[in-house]
Amino acid sequence: MKKILLMAAALLLAPMLSQAATVYKEGVHYSVINQGPKTKTPEIKEYFSFLCPHCFQFYLNVLPKLEKQLPKGVKFTQSHVDFLGGDIGKDLTRAFAIAELLNVKHKIEGALFNDIHVKRQRILGMKDIRKIFIASGVDAKEFDSVVNSFAVNARVAQMARDAKDDQINGVPELVINGKYKVLKKEIKTWDDFINIAVWVAKNK
Repeated sequence: MKKILLMAAALLLAPMLSQAATVYKEGVHYSVINQGPKTKTPEIKEYFSFLCPHCFQFYLNVLPKLEKQLPKGVKFTQSHVDFLGGDIGKDLTRAFAIAELLNVKHKIEGALFNDIHVKRQRILGMKDIRKIFIASGVDAKEFDSVVNSFAVNARVAQMARDAKDDQINGVPELVINGKYKVLKKEIKTWDDFINIAVWVAKNK
């Protein structure tokens, strides 16, 4: 009986030990994107676009897992890129900044992804985006009061600056601790994406 219990314990511990022993390599699984200092606190940042179908799949299938597996003390942030879709890409970046400011990010994120990729609705500008905010429960006057505010303009500028500094030219992309980027060439599943990011956040 004792032998059976020991075998069962070994089987349960094997995956945990294997995962703990995993070491990801620079230049293979992640790259250094700058020689400056790391962020003050560990951070995983997702760069994305509402127009990107892969980002929509990331939103559906990866974010819930990533949020569950996020180590204690590691912050998760998002940044919308404006280099896809021309003017509408810039408007959607502003929409994301507005959603953050009004504390309705999760609600608006789901609504925009759903309208674009499920309902296949065309979003032509801020007028259409405003309708989506209102349909999601945001007061029209509140939206109008912040759409061109200093805080929103500053956040839009920051996201553009961060994307340039982090050398982002495709999405979805994960940048860790402001210094490392997950390399996609060795990724076979979305779980690989998460595991590499979490490992780098904890170990680099």
